[in-house]
Amino acid sequence: MVSPDNLAVARSACPLAALLCSAASLLFLFALAGCSREGSSEQLVVPEVVRTNLYVAPGGSDANPGTEAEPFRTISRAAQVVTPGTTVYVAPGQYTGGFRTEVSGSPEARIIFQSSERRGARIVPPLDSRTTSAWDNRGSHVDIIGFEIDGTQYQSGNKWLNGIYNAGSHNTIRHNHVHHVGVDVPCEGAGGAGIIVDSYHKGTQSQVIGNNVHDIGPAECSFHHGIYVGTEARVRSNLIYRIAGAGIQLWHDANRVEVTGNTISTSGAGIVVGSGDYHHTSGPNDYTVVANNIVYDNKQGILELGQTGEHNSYRNNLVFQNTIADWRLPEGRKHVGTIAAEPAFVEYSRTGTPDFRLSPRSPAIGKGLPGDTPEQDYEGKLRSKATGYDIGAFQH
Repeated sequence: MVSPDNLAVARSACPLAALLCSAASLLFLFALAGCSREGSSEQLVVPEVVRTNLYVAPGGSDANPGTEAEPFRTISRAAQVVTPGTTVYVAPGQYTGGFRTEVSGSPEARIIFQSSERRGARIVPPLDSRTTSAWDNRGSHVDIIGFEIDGTQYQSGNKWLNGIYNAGSHNTIRHNHVHHVGVDVPCEGAGGAGIIVDSYHKGTQSQVIGNNVHDIGPAECSFHHGIYVGTEARVRSNLIYRIAGAGIQLWHDANRVEVTGNTISTSGAGIVVGSGDYHHTSGPNDYTVVANNIVYDNKQGILELGQTGEHNSYRNNLVFQNTIADWRLPEGRKHVGTIAAEPAFVEYSRTGTPDFRLSPRSPAIGKGLPGDTPEQDYEGKLRSKATGYDIGAFQH
């Protein structure tokens, strides 16, 4: 489906970038903590990261220092000066998309981009778009939390094909609202997605958790997906609907993917487990777990395509009313604990904004497997033995 060679990703570079990064590195301080071995003067020196905050607000200026009192105006300016351990707080308001973030954090000092109010920071197309992704992240150990990516305000230039494109490793894309991306583009093989976790630049082991992804791709086009995964990853507690292709598509180097606790509706397919067109591996997609998902009212339900292994498992999913077929697995592959019944959402329709929470009569309540259940649901509610483990994105 998607290779960055086919994406018109902006490759412009600011001539001051090197200078800015050098200046920013001076802010990355280390506190040295020493401890002596008994009977010895030898000391073990342990560096400690001094964590910093930066701020972005609609009324700010990129000439500001990025403090809470004097914030930046754009996320891209903050991304030029972040260092490991930095949290960038983005105030509610509208921001121009089509930018790239490239700096990496570390396991001990992640870089965090966070909307200070969940989904209050709204990213929209620029006046003259030069990229096909709203947010192109190439850094690793990075968190992107709580943004709205809204492709409805296209004006001119390149139309967005992707909401959040992630090419780094060990990243988390959490609690974002990605919608109306690529809905009026030609149906072409390059395709696109609301959220992509890609292996092309050797990214791996990222997480896509608690996002709302809907209205992605032109009608009847199988090349545009909700969440697209091309490597090892976790895809948990996402709400996905009205996707031209698959709600969740696994391809390229995808393997050992955990697809758990998602709700997918009104799409070309619910979940596609596959691999092929490899970038860095030889496949197959094996040891992938698909459990505790609701896949309802799509054209196809859950299927395998391409090269897949013998150890993929399908457990305790509610799969129902998918018009072509609920299941399409290789001969001999079994799904267990499946519920074939209407999920009884609080309020459901194929248009507008359905309420995918579970009504008290839902057969999904209490039927999830504890070991395959995300710790939190879409809204952040904890799942536990006391509450029971529900199937789908919402815990009742």
